[in-house]
Amino acid sequence: ITLIFIALPSLRLLYLLDESMNPMITLKTIGHQWYWSYEYMDFKNHIEFDSYMIQPQLNNSFRLLDVDNRTLLPMNTQIRTL
Repeated sequence: ITLIFIALPSLRLLYLLDESMNPMITLKTIGHQWYWSYEYMDFKNHIEFDSYMIQPQLNNSFRLLDVDNRTLLPMNTQIRTL
């Protein structure tokens, strides 16, 4: 009985999150062992690039988080992420 009380609200939220929308951009992200690959798919020209971790600098960087090619996404638009 306890599982039913947990499952019903979760199923409702899952249904609401799966609403159909027309995304402006689709971003496909693939994690490799030492880098990330990104693909923007909803353009006439298929854009893809790799993002590698850079060496930590003395100042103005986040250790083990800064990369050479950052992903930029627009605000206030529908985005599908894969």
